[in-house]
Amino acid sequence: MDISVGQVAERTGVAVSALHFYEQKGLISCWRNNGNQRRYDRSVIRRVAVIKAAQQVGMSLDEIGRAFASLPKHKAPTKAQWEAMATQWHADLEHRILQLKSLQNDLNGCIGCGCLSLDSCNLRNPEDSRATEHSGESLLTHPEDAL
Repeated sequence: MDISVGQVAERTGVAVSALHFYEQKGLISCWRNNGNQRRYDRSVIRRVAVIKAAQQVGMSLDEIGRAFASLPKHKAPTKAQWEAMATQWHADLEHRILQLKSLQNDLNGCIGCGCLSLDSCNLRNPEDSRATEHSGESLLTHPEDAL
């Protein structure tokens, strides 16, 4: 059974304009009826729910699009297809969590530093990767200010 864009918006709590945007990004798809009105498969409701949940945990629309690329467009993905996507997202989120924990652990040192030691800053210069090109405050100084 196909449903209208208004019905999708009502069921998902997403504005019609957002649904059109998702469509432009290739995250959802529709077809047109004889009256040139958008029609969606009911499975789009699940797809929009996943988009919203993924955005809430920090996934970008590009990341969501890459994950959705292997899923069928006009029917509900199988359980195995959803699980494969979720497994990849789980790994991505675990990586982000580790990065945030590292930031949290280094935050006191960062606030105390005041960006005076960019050569050892784990935020601006992780693993001192900029040491070969810059030292200390040179990242903050514009070339014309050094005159």
